[in-house]
Amino acid sequence: MLKFEGHIPIYKKLIEFYREKILKQEIKPGSRIDSINKMMERHHISRDTAKRVIRALVDEKLVVSQVGRGTFIKGVSELKKMWGVVIPFYSNNIEELISKLMIHATLAERGMEYFLHYNNPDEEMRIIGNLIQKGYEAIIVVPNYDESQTGEFYRRLNVGSTKLVLADYTMSGSYFNYAIQSYDLGVKRAVDYMSKKQVGNYLLLSHDTWQGSNMVFNLMKQTFETILDVRAKHQKLFCCSDINVLTKEFLKENRIKGVLSVQDSIAIRLMGRLKSWNISVPEELTVVSYGNTELSMLFSPALTVVDCKYEKMAEIIREMICKDEVDNRQVVMQPELIIRET
Repeated sequence: MLKFEGHIPIYKKLIEFYREKILKQEIKPGSRIDSINKMMERHHISRDTAKRVIRALVDEKLVVSQVGRGTFIKGVSELKKMWGVVIPFYSNNIEELISKLMIHATLAERGMEYFLHYNNPDEEMRIIGNLIQKGYEAIIVVPNYDESQTGEFYRRLNVGSTKLVLADYTMSGSYFNYAIQSYDLGVKRAVDYMSKKQVGNYLLLSHDTWQGSNMVFNLMKQTFETILDVRAKHQKLFCCSDINVLTKEFLKENRIKGVLSVQDSIAIRLMGRLKSWNISVPEELTVVSYGNTELSMLFSPALTVVDCKYEKMAEIIREMICKDEVDNRQVVMQPELIIRET
């Protein structure tokens, strides 16, 4: 039984209750949902309220009612020539990936839209379920940054004729096509470069402004610490998730000689601060950025970067969507270090 609290009408809460179950595929496409009598018994509501709930779900095209048989979760009869890109937040790195995907969608004569789930696993599941219901040809998902929250959802997800591709995330072993990058290899290449330039401690710099955990940052941190533990136990890794609290004194006191930024935009903000603090790059401090977006190339001095390979990632994703024979293809990009001026 659903508990009713607050001043929201009961029928609205029940509509949301069933909508959520349908979109998260807790009730599978083609399955029967609760009958009017079952709703009345289960939720202690009137017949009129139960009818109103079912009518609303029919109007939203989530279910179909068949006289004498019941009400069933609606399946998709025809796919739209649309790709939906589902992302946790908007950043210059993700903007780069979206722009590359848009090129390939255009080549495939497909439309493309992107949707934000704000690093919220419930919102991610709802959006994906909604796009499947609407008949999108393909859904490309950058999962929330705590992928353990949606693991069970992806294991039982029935996408029908829609192609689902996971992109740019940390967990392998998925049941779907994916094109991801080896973050641990990218970190290793950054550390290799910084260790040859300077002797001192390191800083892993992010600027988390979204809710929830960040498994990508945690993986990069763990990889960084493991490398130092094997190679140079006397060197330390410091972490900062808010560039606004970073100070010149912090860098000096902790003998920071190398900084790995998780995004190009954050690295550029760091470079501006270093200039105002009269810290020269790369003479006193080495800076590497994870991304290789247009910002890193146009900024002066041009940033040394770990290239995420978004262009190749987008190309492979297009193949996964457009080629019928491609199924359960799982590709891990090998990030490349591009040495420039920092």
